[in-house]
Parts: sequence; C-alpha cells; structure tokens
Amino acid sequence: MISNDKNQTSGPGQFADVNGLKMYFEIHGNGAPLVLIHGGGSTLYTTFGKILPLLAKTYQVIGVELQAHGHTSDRNAPESFEQDADDVAELLKQLNISAANLFGFSNGGNTAMQVAIRHPKRVSKLIIASAFYKKEGMYPWFWDAMHHASLDNMPKIYQDEYLKINFSQAALQNMHDKDVERMLSFQDWKDEDISSIQVPALVISADQDVVCPEHAVAMYRLFPYGRLTIFPASHGSYMGEIMSRDSDSKVPELFVAMLNEFLAATLP
Repeated sequence: MISNDKNQTSGPGQFADVNGLKMYFEIHGNGAPLVLIHGGGSTLYTTFGKILPLLAKTYQVIGVELQAHGHTSDRNAPESFEQDADDVAELLKQLNISAANLFGFSNGGNTAMQVAIRHPKRVSKLIIASAFYKKEGMYPWFWDAMHHASLDNMPKIYQDEYLKINFSQAALQNMHDKDVERMLSFQDWKDEDISSIQVPALVISADQDVVCPEHAVAMYRLFPYGRLTIFPASHGSYMGEIMSRDSDSKVPELFVAMLNEFLAATLP
C-alpha cells in the first residue's frame, strides 16, 4: 500500500508498506522507469544527489531507501542483499511497474544483482557500479576496516545527512551495526548466479575504488550481455557521490551520457 503521509518524513517522497517496512521512495521525471539503489550507510541523495536531476530529464526515476537507511524504517531482522532485493521487487509490484532498469551503487549494486537473480522478470537492464560478488574482489584493507568498524570511523558527512532525516542517534548506530554485520557475514556468490542474469548489464568501477579492477573485469565476463567501464576515479567520484573531492568535475555529466547510451541501446 502506498502512502503520502508527510507526517512520517521531512522528505518529498512517499512510503509503501513493503514486507514489514515503511519503505521510502521518490519519483522524478517521465519516461522508462529507472530505479536508483543507494550504497551502504547512505541515502538516496548522498549517493545520487548530483546526477538524479540529470537522469530525471530522460527517465521516470524511482529513488528508494532500503531497510534502516534514510527515511525507511527497520525490521527485527538482519539486513541482507536478498531481502533488499525482495523489497525493491515488491515496491515495483505495488507501483504497477512490470519491469524497470536498475542502477545500484556499491552495496546497492549487490542488491540490484539480487533483484535480477531472484526476480528476473522485474529487470530490463542493470547498471552495477562499484559492487562485488566475492569477498576477494574487495581490497584486504577494506575487510580490515570492517573488522575494526565503529561509528566513530564512519564518515561524518554520512552521519550528518542521516541525522538530518532521522534525529535518532540510536537509529544511526543501528544502521551502522547492521551494515557492518552484513559485510562481515557475506558469503561468496557462485559464478553461475551472475551468469544466470540474462539482461544487459553494465559493470562500472574505478581504478582507485574499494573493488579491485580485476574483480570488475571478472564479473563483467560472467554476464551473457555484459559491458564494462573503469574510470580513472575513486569510489563513486565518477558520478558525484557525496564523498567526491571535486564538486565541479564534469565527469558525472559524461557518466550520465554514457548511461543514456547504454540504456537506449538494443541487444548486440
């Protein structure tokens, strides 16, 4: 059930009752549906704020916030990419969208892949940015950081943006802890899981990412209709993610132009 109850949030979006969550989403623009799935510890706007207006010029952009993130409520269960995927698929069902293009960044890329694996008829094309499918795909320093993670080490800009939406320090701590636990408990996906995805998939990474370029290449090769781009950039800076150092970079505009061509192209 979709709700427009503004008493639930300070944001401009709506809520849907999804698998026990009050799931927040926003819709912008017109055209073919494009679902934006943010990264871990993030919100719709910390991940996509720079490029969302550009994408909305061409697509009906559906920006979501996942379990315990941003405006969306939590459930009495751990986070998982599989559950997030089921939540996104249920939201599309409630919006009467039979199939959509999915764009997931970082952990959102893992979720997007799981939507394609678990709900293949809901996906038209995939854009998977700075994501992984095996633990070895992330640098060892990343896993060292996860084993020593604390809220004190979480970038302050993510904390501040979360607290602008949800004023609860306890809720912030909860999101942080669930995100860390999901990463530490991650089990490698099988190659067959990725190769079962029969829609065009664009794999995107950066040469200074948290994902090794070699892993992005290996993942791209598994997709039957895979394409690959590796930017000279850091994690998300190619799309203007909020941690990007150069706020005046023109690369996000080029990035959107590339996405437009990929989404408009027919199968090879």
